[in-house]
Amino acid sequence: MIQIEEATVVQLIAHRVGPDETKVVVSSQLSEHTGAEEEETFKKILLKPFSAHTATFEFQHEIGLEYNVLFGIARSVLEEAELVENSRKIVQHLGAVSKHPQIREGDLFVAKFENVLFENKHYKALGIYKFEDKDLYIETAATDREMELNFRRGIGSRKPDKACLIIFTEEPFTLLIIDSNSRETDYWQNDFIKHKPKNDAVNNTHDFLGLTKDFITKQMPQDFQVSRADQIDLLNRSVEYFKTHETFDKGGFEEEVFHHDNLIQSFRKFDHTYKQEQGVELSDQFEISPQAVKKQARVFKSVLKLDKNFHVYIHGNRELIEQGVDEDGRKYYKIYYENES
Repeated sequence: MIQIEEATVVQLIAHRVGPDETKVVVSSQLSEHTGAEEEETFKKILLKPFSAHTATFEFQHEIGLEYNVLFGIARSVLEEAELVENSRKIVQHLGAVSKHPQIREGDLFVAKFENVLFENKHYKALGIYKFEDKDLYIETAATDREMELNFRRGIGSRKPDKACLIIFTEEPFTLLIIDSNSRETDYWQNDFIKHKPKNDAVNNTHDFLGLTKDFITKQMPQDFQVSRADQIDLLNRSVEYFKTHETFDKGGFEEEVFHHDNLIQSFRKFDHTYKQEQGVELSDQFEISPQAVKKQARVFKSVLKLDKNFHVYIHGNRELIEQGVDEDGRKYYKIYYENES
């Protein structure tokens, strides 16, 4: 979703947080990191976990956006370019919503970034991370021709337990969220951040491809007699449309992918029901996100499984495959090709 090669960590500060105020440690100074190796380490720990994320969110509040505490703090960081005091406000806000006994203490990192690439544009960003668990690693030291091995606990390859990357697009900004224990406690998303899905190219692309996949694989077999090969062909055509167009037009998509009026009408009925049941809003026209297409295309299976004997990968012309039944009642597929490799 984001690309981090050109991104830089401008400022960084760490605090200790938890439901017990006696264990809270609020720092007053920024962390100093000047080396290229330290820079790459911070980017790997703080930015790389968001690289594969396709769901985007934005700040919201049931009364008004100005009442969203974290949104106000993020706006101050962007306008004032001051991190220490604003990070202390983040600690206070997190403490105010972290009173549940199941909430664990941990290290809270707050970082400012520049040149984060999102949807082919560079942005400033603010990252907030809570690490509740630490990795065990071995620290080595050589003294008087002897080696000492000491076990330490720290933050390394483990991704943060909870995190929010605020990308400073147009207000109310774009959010990427990590919450590994959301089933146990929902304070991070519902109380600390307060967000809703963003109506943007990323979510529109992701959601419409998901809708299309469900229609082809689940609804079509109920409405029509359709072979697995035909389903794969429609899945391939759906992805191909999104790969070869910069903008999505629902009418054009229906004509290019489904062709037949009865199939199009079935798709429109399913589309209406899907939106109501899933609670999603999808426009009939929107910009297509190539990153979301690449991510979603991975779940569009193009494999035709025949008993336990054959797996046929279908990527191209459906007309080169014929399906039938021989005189003994055995089902078969006939495949035409020009070159073998």
